[in-house]
Amino acid sequence: MKKFHITVNGNAYEVDVEEVGAAAPAAPAAPAAPAAPVETATPAPAAPAAPAVAGATDVTCPMPATILDVPVKVGDAVQEGQVLVVFEAMKMENEIKAAAAGTVAAIYVNKGENVDSGKVLLSLN
Repeated sequence: MKKFHITVNGNAYEVDVEEVGAAAPAAPAAPAAPAAPVETATPAPAAPAAPAVAGATDVTCPMPATILDVPVKVGDAVQEGQVLVVFEAMKMENEIKAAAAGTVAAIYVNKGENVDSGKVLLSLN
């Protein structure tokens, strides 16, 4: 049995701790030699992502979210202000609307998928 003095939130306690499963007290280990410093490579800055579809405008997610609905399909003509993606972030339902009229060139997410901030959701021509 070992005794320890512990302070929690400014209150001092004396605690007895029993070692379970130990047949005999172990001898104190010799201090380990200091580890040599490990050099880490600095990651190269990421290159800006090119549009997934040539000549298309990528629509990205502004924050980490879960995709609730994608009410458009590839090839659909969309008008400015039309809802392209519905997502949930911070327990709120949000919509991403088309900034300009165009055609859906590609969709990169599915309903129920979790996405990170900046993830390309779809492309418009």
